[in-house]
Amino acid sequence: MEKVIAIVDIGKTNKKIFLFDKTFSIVYQKSVKFDEVTDDDGYCCDDLDAIETWVKNGIKTIQDEGKYQIKAINFSTHGASLVYLNKNGERITPLYNYLKPLDLNDYSDFYESQGGTAEFSRKTASPAYGMLNTGIQMLSLKRNKPETWEHVHAILHYPQYLSYLFTGEITADFTSVGAHTATWDFDKMAYHSWLKDENITLPEPCKGNEAVITKINGEPIAVGTGLHDSSSSIIPILENENNNDFVLLSTGTWIITMNPFSKETLTQHQLQNNCLCFMTPEKQQVKSSMQFLGRIHEVYIKTLSDFYKVDIDYHLDLVLNTRLCKELIEQNARVFLSEGIDTDFEAHPEYLQNFLSYETAYYQLIYEISKKVISAIELISDEKATLKDVYISGGFNKNKIFIAFLEILKPSITIKISDCKNESALGAALLMKDYLK
Repeated sequence: MEKVIAIVDIGKTNKKIFLFDKTFSIVYQKSVKFDEVTDDDGYCCDDLDAIETWVKNGIKTIQDEGKYQIKAINFSTHGASLVYLNKNGERITPLYNYLKPLDLNDYSDFYESQGGTAEFSRKTASPAYGMLNTGIQMLSLKRNKPETWEHVHAILHYPQYLSYLFTGEITADFTSVGAHTATWDFDKMAYHSWLKDENITLPEPCKGNEAVITKINGEPIAVGTGLHDSSSSIIPILENENNNDFVLLSTGTWIITMNPFSKETLTQHQLQNNCLCFMTPEKQQVKSSMQFLGRIHEVYIKTLSDFYKVDIDYHLDLVLNTRLCKELIEQNARVFLSEGIDTDFEAHPEYLQNFLSYETAYYQLIYEISKKVISAIELISDEKATLKDVYISGGFNKNKIFIAFLEILKPSITIKISDCKNESALGAALLMKDYLK
């Protein structure tokens, strides 16, 4: 049997299982989408029961088929998602959706007790994002559902919960707690003291290459603790570049701009402009900017399709028109996006009445997205740093119009398309390479 590493890669839309061989090539993959369910407040959320069953059955099926011998399993998931366990190790809540509305005014007393929103957010490298801050999710559950909170014995981020399903171990990792959770003190590089004040105990994070050897369906397998997907996606490029400076654009529903080489601490100016910090599996700061631009792109290609009565993927057939790119840059108009941080993620069909064609409307949308991405790159670059290489991973690395706008807007950079596929899964696999023996 061929020895492999299995990776469970959970996105908001697609749930996947990959097998990587000793050359870290994908030799097997399964993908599925699940219908959402509703939580105890009636808000949509992932069907965690179905996902759990699919993951366990997927691993067992691979073992039963006998073609591959799984030597290690690791996990990569989207962030801002928590699982609460009772003292019997049973899950007691739904997987609350990070897009669920949460009024930050209800937590003004908390922010004031921590020195104010600005300073607390700087210290934790976590803009006040509501449900996107898992620490605030914990406070929300404690305050609003005390009858549930009294049964909380352990709190796990999503990757560690999937690991727990196989090991029964309560764990944490640096990439998850460092991802805008409002629980990590980046000044002290340790959990923030407010957790102790609130009697909240979280497991100490371990490095990403640590694993627990456990028997799964009778076979000994090294099970990793899992990673936050965006932080995982930078691992393959770090290995290939041998620490040559670069910035990574991880593109999808979010466009996350990541600089693992920034030595400067996060400033209030950066924080107020969508910047934050992630962490590597080895506990190093990754200066980043997180913008919901992919979501805006998604809603507008649907609206463009309806308005111009074309296929939803029509934008993929557009021929690159650099002359139009330059004209739009010269005009520097703003139609679809706000001047500062975007808060409106719904499409407005009425905006399309200003355009003569699908092409000009789509190019204008991509221009505005590209302009925000260039601003993000500049914001997370250290003052005296000279940036040359910008990698693009994810869906936008196939968008020639997006790439052209970036190159015209900032000609000093070289755009590199990440040649590895499924970067977050590959990053999680690379951390398990010592167990592939």
